[in-house]
Amino acid sequence: MRCIRTSFVFIYLIFAVSYAQEIPKNSYGIAVVNDSALYHQLIKQDSTKALIDLEKFIPGLFIDVRYASENNFAKTKFYENAKIFLRLPAGIALKKIQEELLKQNLSLKIFDAYRPYSVTEKMWEFVHDARYAADPKTGSRHNRACAVDVTLVDLKTNSALEMPTLYDDFTEKAHHNYNNLPGNILKNRELLKTIMMKYGFETITSEWWHYDFSGWKNFELLDIPFENLE
Repeated sequence: MRCIRTSFVFIYLIFAVSYAQEIPKNSYGIAVVNDSALYHQLIKQDSTKALIDLEKFIPGLFIDVRYASENNFAKTKFYENAKIFLRLPAGIALKKIQEELLKQNLSLKIFDAYRPYSVTEKMWEFVHDARYAADPKTGSRHNRACAVDVTLVDLKTNSALEMPTLYDDFTEKAHHNYNNLPGNILKNRELLKTIMMKYGFETITSEWWHYDFSGWKNFELLDIPFENLE
């Protein structure tokens, strides 16, 4: 019996290795899932890899997907549709955050979540600075559907809380360690940071609005268009 189990494990490992090699590598030598069929195969192996439509999954979200318009740093429309997706575990964590915020008469407002890898390539043409845009040589955690750009909204006024900068401000003022700010703004930034980190999201140094889900390394880079995820 033990021999049979050992053989089974060995066969499984061979299958897993050969399957991993099916993910194509791009010109930078990194693996990117760019085929819907392969994406669905990965989900069959691990259901946590499914992308969840946050607008449908989380009640009461405010959405302002700037990259589906020209109202962004590049003045260029990167998305055809204003959609927000995250991997299942990240989506569940964000839903818990929203539930806690609603008790405080606050809500999340999402600027961006999953971003196809090809969009990251286009953005790099505008911003060659890895502090504010992901280098295609490594890809983005947005490409893994494990990053979210977010702020807070006061439900009494339906207005966003005042933060250090506007979204996609590529200056030191947007950094988490920039503290030459009014007390109420520091408080708002800390409120967002505290609740996001409570549920497993992590900050990056240069953008107060950007949060990575702590399990992002477990998920592949994706280049699946939004319309293929409906």
